[in-house]
Amino acid sequence: MKAEKLLSSLCYFSIFFAPFLFPIIIYVLTYGIVRHHAGKSLWIHLVPYLSFFIGIGVLVLNGGNQMSSLIIICIFTVIGVYYLILNFVRGIKVLIVN
Repeated sequence: MKAEKLLSSLCYFSIFFAPFLFPIIIYVLTYGIVRHHAGKSLWIHLVPYLSFFIGIGVLVLNGGNQMSSLIIICIFTVIGVYYLILNFVRGIKVLIVN
């Protein structure tokens, strides 16, 4: 049970060292609750990047207005920081709970 907790937690903490590679490897090689956490962490790792590309698309379509560009950049920075903190909290939660 301890190894399952550690691997599940490492999937969330992998945002700091291998955001996509580690959860994908764990997802393919494991089963059960570890696989569930690996898939969940992979999606949480993807959201900031998806929002970044959506933000870039909006900036391109916007035409470069300075005020709206600043607002868009601030919104997507907040999204990125939120998901970074979310990964950290979920990694600790998996280690401590149960």
